[in-house]
Amino acid sequence: MLRFHFPIVIIDEDFRSENTSGLGIRALADAIQKEGCEVLGVTSYGDLSQFAQQQSRASAFILSIDDEEFGAGSKDEVDVALKALRNFVSEIRFKNAEIPIYLYGETRTSEHIPNDILRELHGFIHMFEDTPEFVARHIIREARSYLDGLAPPFFKALMDYAQDGSYSWHCPGHSGGVAFLKSPVGQMFHQFFGENMLRADVCNAVEELGQLLDHTGPIYESEKNAARIFNADHCFFVTNGTSTSNKMVWHHTVAPDDIVVVDRNCHKSILHSIIMTGAVPVFLTPTRNHYGIIGPIPKSEFEPDTIRAKVAANPLLKGVDASQVKPRILTITQSTYDGVLYNTETIKGMLDGWIDNLHFDEAWLPHAAFHKFYGMYHAMGKGRARPKEAVVYATQSTHKLLAGISQASHVLVQDSQTVPLDRNLFNEAYLMHTSTSPQYAIIASCDVAAAMMEPPGGTALVEESIKEALDFRRAMRKVDKEYGEDWWFKVWGPDARLEHGIDHAVGQPEDWVLQANEEWHGFGNLADGFNMLDPIKSTIITPGLDVSGKFATSGIPASIVTKYLAEHGVVVEKTGLYSFFIMFTIGITKGRWNTMLTALQQFKDDYDKNQPMWRVLPEFCQKHPMYERMGLRDLCQSVHEAYAKGDIARLTTEVYLSGLEPAMKPSDAYACIARKQTERVDIDQLEGRITTALLTPYPPGIPLLIPGERFNKKICDFLKFTQTFSTAFPGFATDVHGLVAEDLPGGGKRYYVDCVKADAVL
Repeated sequence: MLRFHFPIVIIDEDFRSENTSGLGIRALADAIQKEGCEVLGVTSYGDLSQFAQQQSRASAFILSIDDEEFGAGSKDEVDVALKALRNFVSEIRFKNAEIPIYLYGETRTSEHIPNDILRELHGFIHMFEDTPEFVARHIIREARSYLDGLAPPFFKALMDYAQDGSYSWHCPGHSGGVAFLKSPVGQMFHQFFGENMLRADVCNAVEELGQLLDHTGPIYESEKNAARIFNADHCFFVTNGTSTSNKMVWHHTVAPDDIVVVDRNCHKSILHSIIMTGAVPVFLTPTRNHYGIIGPIPKSEFEPDTIRAKVAANPLLKGVDASQVKPRILTITQSTYDGVLYNTETIKGMLDGWIDNLHFDEAWLPHAAFHKFYGMYHAMGKGRARPKEAVVYATQSTHKLLAGISQASHVLVQDSQTVPLDRNLFNEAYLMHTSTSPQYAIIASCDVAAAMMEPPGGTALVEESIKEALDFRRAMRKVDKEYGEDWWFKVWGPDARLEHGIDHAVGQPEDWVLQANEEWHGFGNLADGFNMLDPIKSTIITPGLDVSGKFATSGIPASIVTKYLAEHGVVVEKTGLYSFFIMFTIGITKGRWNTMLTALQQFKDDYDKNQPMWRVLPEFCQKHPMYERMGLRDLCQSVHEAYAKGDIARLTTEVYLSGLEPAMKPSDAYACIARKQTERVDIDQLEGRITTALLTPYPPGIPLLIPGERFNKKICDFLKFTQTFSTAFPGFATDVHGLVAEDLPGGGKRYYVDCVKADAVL
């Protein structure tokens, strides 16, 4: 039998006393323990909010309301105690609507407790009227009922199966972990991951768990439950990431030669989908500032007339009557990697009835549905009107900002008023991309991640994330003010509005809506109310570059900062030229962000002292001994001057905003690989050539070119800079996927890109 540690928490200042009250409450605690339940007895009544924070670890609360806690009868003491009690109950119910809460007393009864508190309770215990054993059984029954209701359908079925004791004759071959026990290294593996995980790693032949492949049984019940929680009509769990979720949506909705409208700032899985489906893309171009931060696509780009003009100008669509075009799908990155969101209701209103399928890649936004802070800035909101004709898809990585384990994702679908999703047809695309041997722990984490977001718990988790993010921004701003003229790091965003949120739970959402021509974002003349910055996405700007692309005399490149942080136990999500990115997921705590702030102050101190690199970055110097004798400030300055000399910030911006010429359909260019119609072209010879590869610099991880597009001069200049820079500063090079490095016989490297053979161009 699985044993979970959810003690019944008793809060009574007399818990360890030898008076009548102490004897009575200890008798109850003993009776509860004899029934096999854990008890946690605490004597401090002072800060009840600390105990309320433990609601996720308890099965019930029992709280004394007698004389020790409520004073000897003084009205002021009673009022103070009632306030503490009210706050305690409110804080628990803000996060947890179901956990049992009991009050007990000897002299005081429910008539002493206001109704707003009483209605949140599971019971009131008056000591000595029943035996401790009877009261214990009553409380335990409610506590167990609460725990029994916690697990969502699939997770519950999986736990039951893992504990069933059935012999396994199906795959996987480790047979519930037994195979690992036959080998020393297998023993290590078994001890590290534990028996429950291995017993739960089962084959899709187990009927009582249902089928992921045809969405039956407990798996279907869990998907249906998740759809309800996320405001969708349908939910499909995906066990190999949102890259796969995106491909499922596209293979269901897009056919060869279909015209598709795509955010140029899209994940490479969307570009893979274009290649696989044989579609012809029409790209919407986002704004961008010189920090390298990708901004929103202007609202005007979504106008049907603007899209028709792009169709008319596309050399791959010559002869197509743009006025008669009806694109098959629109895919938008919601949110961008730095947290810029779109008003999805505005987009739906502009395109409903013209584009049949509206797809929001919300890999980084699954939390938005659970707090009113995000308003209309996410795909599917409770109580919103459905589009009349367009089916809405949202693909979300529950492993990125919620509590799914790696690769946990799902597809959410909202039917239109006139077109319901055909689940059987969608499942054909689903089967094309899912594994026939899915990892059941990932399915369970999809199930649990959704259940965790059920209000009020999910709302409280998101609110805590927003609060922590705002507190971090305020703390960074405070340090900046204290340093004054001295350098410090800044968090990108509308800092001037941070003060507005101090007297509110999470600040005012409108304070995070991007206004036209604001200097802090540098995205120009944005439409009113169309974009918002998600405050839990924090991009930290390092000194040396301003939003206009002007380099200061001195600077601190972000790659050096993040390498320093990594060696001090702080690993960030993404690094740019003079910025790096962190996220305030539901798992981030005050301790984590205060550690980040402290580590940044340590970096500044070491930078100011020009500490030797061997001292502050010993692991990095072991890999790259050439830096050992350099000071930290000297290295920063050397890299900064190289960036400034190459004007790399402006060049990077221009590269991404430069006009790109499609010469072949992406699928045709990619097919040249299979047909052996490619050749490896030196960087110096690339201009005008057609790529067969996705050319993707990291950072920021956004493709510069997709198969079928031609290299222009700016992209070639960018690649030449990266080649020169990587030679001068090994360990700090920009990694460009699609750029092939080959060792030269006499030392050094040569860089190439695989292109379509000149005689294969259609």
